[in-house]
Amino acid sequence: MTPITFSRRSFLVLSAMLPWASRGLRFPGLATAGSAPTVDVASNSIPIGLELYSVRDELQKDPFATVRAVAQMGYQVVEFYAPYMEWSEDQTKQMRKLMDDLGIRCYSTHNDEDYFSAKNIERTRDHNLILGSKYVVQAWSDPKPTPDGWKTLASNLNAAAQKLEPAGLKVGYHNHDAEWKPVAGQRPMDILARNTQPAVMLQLDVGTCLEAGADPVAWIRANPGRIRSIHLKDWSPDPNIGYKTLFGEGKADWKGIFRAAESEGGVEYYLIEQEGSRYSELETARRCLEAYRKTHA
Repeated sequence: MTPITFSRRSFLVLSAMLPWASRGLRFPGLATAGSAPTVDVASNSIPIGLELYSVRDELQKDPFATVRAVAQMGYQVVEFYAPYMEWSEDQTKQMRKLMDDLGIRCYSTHNDEDYFSAKNIERTRDHNLILGSKYVVQAWSDPKPTPDGWKTLASNLNAAAQKLEPAGLKVGYHNHDAEWKPVAGQRPMDILARNTQPAVMLQLDVGTCLEAGADPVAWIRANPGRIRSIHLKDWSPDPNIGYKTLFGEGKADWKGIFRAAESEGGVEYYLIEQEGSRYSELETARRCLEAYRKTHA
């Protein structure tokens, strides 16, 4: 299953149906947001975060309670995805206040392609500034049948970067498996790397990279300084498990990935991403964080 197809597109429709998604309504749990405990996170030179698609059902029910629960586990960073753009300015400010109360940060958001359009880019900019984001990441693009199609995407990313730069925001691109599959003899990720400005972050999704048969360590080393965040999604070649394997239980060479990311990739923060498992969403997030701490120690 391609995660973006469901979550970062059709989930927008679902989010619009939620009570808290209507302009002027407050988020569930706001009454207690001000009294939320400050989370005492362990000191770590590279923060560990959670891509909130990992807890999408919980987020749909109550975004405040979900972000609070994630912070209380010890996550230092959260990455919001498509539905955040449905919030009003007031709702976005409420979420920022909760994050400040909890002592966590949002370093990046995941965005649909049209969030970078002339119609939407100012709203995208404003929401990200309120949340305190540094990177506005394009989470998905339809596969292109020719190299020129990928070059056009690179040009669009450069244009978005130029528009957002005066606000202090940077642009990123998040890969899926299609970007590793050659088109006319060229891998789309190579095309994007060559044709985007160095300031455009290449956010590596490890699981989809592995599924496509690519080498994440080699990719990091080939693009020094540009892999400034990584989705720590594991992958199992067992078709019955795939992305539902927990962090550390799949094929990824995490020790090698961390070494390359921290010595050459320029990584600034890590993000656990999970598409589900045999456990509940929050329990899955807790177990992945526990495994990360043991692996990254």
